[in-house]
Amino acid sequence: MIHYQLRCAHGHDFEGWFRDSAGFESQARSGLLRCPSCGSSTVDRGLMAPAVRTARTAAPTPAAPGQAMEIPDTLRAGLQRLRAAIERDCENMGDRFADEAIRMHRGETEERGIYGNASERDREALADAGVAVASIPWLKPADG
Repeated sequence: MIHYQLRCAHGHDFEGWFRDSAGFESQARSGLLRCPSCGSSTVDRGLMAPAVRTARTAAPTPAAPGQAMEIPDTLRAGLQRLRAAIERDCENMGDRFADEAIRMHRGETEERGIYGNASERDREALADAGVAVASIPWLKPADG
């Protein structure tokens, strides 16, 4: 995963995580990236300082098998805001997500924001149909 500092056309900074740089480019070209502050889909990578590990900076301790890794508070807050925006602006398709995404891709139903569950088999069917989707960590909503 690659972490990018992003900036919208209106100067709002926010973060994004992508499988690779091609994933960012594809989502940006498709208009899938949106500023959480203003909703602009004109998003570019902002200036970032590389994380350089020296002998003085220890590598993070990986989580033990079966144990969740601690998520930094800023990332947790961003993922909770993302979840809230998705739930507010998109339709939950549940286990019908892949079928509906393919139908939208083929023009059989109206295009709209949807989210839901996708098994590994569903993800393969989506890829075979040429449907680009993104998986995000689905954290519990923020308290208040």
